[in-house]
Amino acid sequence: MIMVYRRTEPASPIRRHPSIVPFSRDHHFGLLLSWKIRQGIKNHIDGERISDYVIYFFEKALAPHFRLEEEQLFPLFAEGHAGCQQALREHTQLEFLVNELRRDKTGNVILQAFADLLEKHIRFEERILFNQLQTEIYDPHITEDRSQHLTKEEDPDLNWEDHFWTASPEKRRRNK
Repeated sequence: MIMVYRRTEPASPIRRHPSIVPFSRDHHFGLLLSWKIRQGIKNHIDGERISDYVIYFFEKALAPHFRLEEEQLFPLFAEGHAGCQQALREHTQLEFLVNELRRDKTGNVILQAFADLLEKHIRFEERILFNQLQTEIYDPHITEDRSQHLTKEEDPDLNWEDHFWTASPEKRRRNK
């Protein structure tokens, strides 16, 4: 006999401590980046256009985000914490892929690998690492000052004109 369990109520979002919220907000933009890359590939957008955006986004949003996590969140865990080690490895792998894009902007394989790893990385941090931080070791007074600094957010797309992920097929043909 096979038992099927159904969730009777929709899953509720995880409530984040206010000082972690800006990191989760950054993760939202990172997930959008993965989606934009996939849209570009699916719609046969020139790889150079997508790569230029990924490099811009990495420099403008991801690299500073990684630095803040490494300086402000990861030290709250015990030294050598397995989850932090995984996150650090993934930060390094993502940076490596961006450097590969700088050398070869036409590589859809690299773009797809970047999109996949970025999504996996964000899901890991949100579902596992941040939950551990919040439930096991978090002292809400530790980052009161830091949360003030972290709320200065800016949509990375405000200064980027080529929104390749929104173009209709007709517009894409005209813009080539």
